[in-house]
Amino acid sequence: MGGKGHTAPANKKTAGIPAVKREFMAKQLLIYEKAVPVTVKKHGNVSIKAGTDYGFAKNVNSVPLLASEFDLSSTEYAIVFSGEGKDVMPAALLGIRDQENLYIDDSGIWNAKYIPAFVRRYPFVFSTQDKNTFNLCIDEDFPGVNRKGIGERLFDAEGERTQYLQSVLGFLQAFQAQFEATRAFCRRLVDLNLLEAMQAQFRLRSGQRIALGGFMAVNRNRLRALAGDALARLAATGDLDLIYAHLHSQRNFTPTAERVARLLDPAQTAAAPAPEKVAATADG
Repeated sequence: MGGKGHTAPANKKTAGIPAVKREFMAKQLLIYEKAVPVTVKKHGNVSIKAGTDYGFAKNVNSVPLLASEFDLSSTEYAIVFSGEGKDVMPAALLGIRDQENLYIDDSGIWNAKYIPAFVRRYPFVFSTQDKNTFNLCIDEDFPGVNRKGIGERLFDAEGERTQYLQSVLGFLQAFQAQFEATRAFCRRLVDLNLLEAMQAQFRLRSGQRIALGGFMAVNRNRLRALAGDALARLAATGDLDLIYAHLHSQRNFTPTAERVARLLDPAQTAAAPAPEKVAATADG
């Protein structure tokens, strides 16, 4: 089904305390195990039962984020950037260790007020045929996919798209359009040389130190040093608001560390002191 495009861990010792370095963005795209194109022939009698179980994302420590999500996301997640050259995208930090999403509990419940659109669009995703054409795909390994009529049908008895499928297409088309706008925003940050490789330092209640690397953040000094006309353009396009939301979100590194502390030793959560305040420093 097509649509036009709108749409190494390293161990070291620090003052006798074990330290672990984690690379950011591990396994971010692996929530899709078996994505195949949606067709009437193959999925004419398929229904989707959605729910509140987000267990499919329990092994990702970050997910891509759209610029339009910064305002809501900045209150709950640390927003960082990842990529190389001009191929850079923002992401919401969900965990500080590989294959760990600290926002999902054992029941699959997502413990945050805002859930990123990258997660909410699952089990659907667009695959790209060319620059302007996208195919709607579905992860057939999603437990909610069934042929028992449970949930929402993709096609009606005549093989026409249901209202549910139309809404899915609309959501993904809007997502694609915002994705392209986000890429353009990131290219502007790169062109202005505002991004810098960073590393966040965590000290857990156990005494273990974890250094999270492999991501970038806006360098405040470089931002302050921009010429007036460049700052004016950032303000006029709304980019400056996005930058401030990103910088403001950095305070969420500490709550993320606290989630790890509770996970490792829940019995001592109330009595033990909070994790050491996170220090974000330039790599290299």
